[in-house]
Amino acid sequence: MRIRSNATPAATTETERVRSIYERLARRYDRLIGIAERLLFTGGREWACEQAHGDVLEVAIGTGRNLAYYPAGVSLTGVDVSSRMLEFAAKRAGDLDLDVALTRGDAQQLDFPDSSFDTVVATLTLCSIPDDAAAVQEMARVLRPGGQLRLLDHVASPNQIVRSLQRLLDPPMVRLEGDHLLRRPEASVLAAGLTITQLRRSKVGIVLALSAVKQQTSQPSSGPG
Repeated sequence: MRIRSNATPAATTETERVRSIYERLARRYDRLIGIAERLLFTGGREWACEQAHGDVLEVAIGTGRNLAYYPAGVSLTGVDVSSRMLEFAAKRAGDLDLDVALTRGDAQQLDFPDSSFDTVVATLTLCSIPDDAAAVQEMARVLRPGGQLRLLDHVASPNQIVRSLQRLLDPPMVRLEGDHLLRRPEASVLAAGLTITQLRRSKVGIVLALSAVKQQTSQPSSGPG
């Protein structure tokens, strides 16, 4: 088990505030998120991880709740803004006898070279990152051409009544938990230059499962010899 801590989260007030929230929540996180998973995200983690292959990056790995669902043989790296969350992820990886490289870092400024990974996974993640569009741009940057992005999250509902309720709840949720209810990840994915291959909504549209690929770069023709 390897935990690297030299990557420091971007020094922004909101990022540090979110980090402190998850430092406090780390011990109770599994219990709290388990309730939401039973109500909204049943089978979602399995879906997000089952197609992962090669070198895999999980952004905001948290306490490692996805670890049991990755196929055998992947090379897994996990990054999270919270050291306390990573401690729980390390314990879970040890219990599962998995070798995972765990790194403290900021999803908005990933400390990896371009085209480092075959698969990027982010579950219940973009809702709590201050600049979600920047995080998606970074996920696209570190993907190799032909690589895939797998996202699962709660998002703005297309249902106007539901979205009106989300709009009312959004300010206190952001203030208290750093949790945004009105995000639209599909727009950020397209803006990052990725091609959406699967988009599925459920639970009156507030749950989004999205898969996208980074297109292969075309090679210039050499012309006649």
